[in-house]
Amino acid sequence: MPAASAADLLTWYDRHRRALPWRALPGETPDPYRVWLSEVMLQQTTVTAVKPYFVKFLTLFPNVAALAAAPEEAVMSAWAGLGYYSRARNLHACAKSVASAGGFPDTEDGLRKLPGIGAYTAGAIAAIAFDRPAAAVDGNVERVMSRLHAIQTPLPTARAQIRLFTQALVPDRRPGDFAQALMDLGATLCTPKRPACALCPWMLPCRARAEGLQETFPRKVKKEKGILRRGAAFVALRAGDEAVLLRTRPPEGLLGAMAEPPTSDWLPDYDPAKGLLDAPLDARWKRLPGVVKHGFTHFPLELTVFLARVAADTKPPEGMRFTPRDALETEPLPGAMKKVLAHALTGPMPVVAPKPVPVREPDLATIPEPEPPPRRGPIPKLASSRPSDLARIVKKAPKPVRTR
Repeated sequence: MPAASAADLLTWYDRHRRALPWRALPGETPDPYRVWLSEVMLQQTTVTAVKPYFVKFLTLFPNVAALAAAPEEAVMSAWAGLGYYSRARNLHACAKSVASAGGFPDTEDGLRKLPGIGAYTAGAIAAIAFDRPAAAVDGNVERVMSRLHAIQTPLPTARAQIRLFTQALVPDRRPGDFAQALMDLGATLCTPKRPACALCPWMLPCRARAEGLQETFPRKVKKEKGILRRGAAFVALRAGDEAVLLRTRPPEGLLGAMAEPPTSDWLPDYDPAKGLLDAPLDARWKRLPGVVKHGFTHFPLELTVFLARVAADTKPPEGMRFTPRDALETEPLPGAMKKVLAHALTGPMPVVAPKPVPVREPDLATIPEPEPPPRRGPIPKLASSRPSDLARIVKKAPKPVRTR
């Protein structure tokens, strides 16, 4: 069985490389800021999901200095929807470090010292942005290398072995293209299911394909699902401007520094029937049917949603704020809370009970005007005794002509 060759992979890459908004064109010098930003966004997220966020970030923060100078709220708001929000906080902290240092370090060791940059991200930036012979091992690369060598050790234990195999293949020339070629190979051909082995430049040296077991790699330890947690979420709408009551979560922990409608604690034994005890203010709360379901990395969540419309002069509780509905896009709302608001705001809205209208006493001194007589309806037409038009145009059939 022949050995895998970096040259074969690069030849394939030159023909089939993906066009991505953060990727430099052939002959262009890669921008370290774009490389770093894309690699952080792509952690635990698909290319399709990242593309619009990447373009939006470049519009708002065109360089690392602009990102470093931006308020944290603006960064979190631009990130909202990408998930894993600690990445956004680390991204902002890293931008400040890089801006103060005057630029990105160009080595793996230097990059590893920056906030939020681990082994994979450091290797990817070093290889792609600075042409260092570094290994960048993400999920796609793990799958390719596991199949190429038929690695029986399950993940995550196999990661150290996979990294050694990958590093051994990194060429001195074009290491950045090699890193991107491996990513493209895993994303387009060596896919989790039904890989296109016949089109793969490493088809012959792939041990898993030779054994017909390519879809069984990489080996993985079965993950145990986290315990379901439940809670209540409270969506309060202010009459007049339709503003929504929101608050900011603590800066550390799950969904740190993100915005949300007030919620209860999320507990395995939470009783939604007692949810009103956690309401942020007194109102006529209505429990909406169904629940909002959301999956986090370590546990699934179900939220029962309560909805109320409050008076226009209602003051927000301490630490909370009312945000107009047309300004919700500026708030750093995570995906789970967007689901809560969609669940609450797409149905019929509860209304504040109207004030009773006073009944006017009858005015006995004024003679009421007489009611007008009822209008007569149209007089129906009598049926005509004349033959209908249809009868006049239908003629009797002519008598047959006798022939001799």
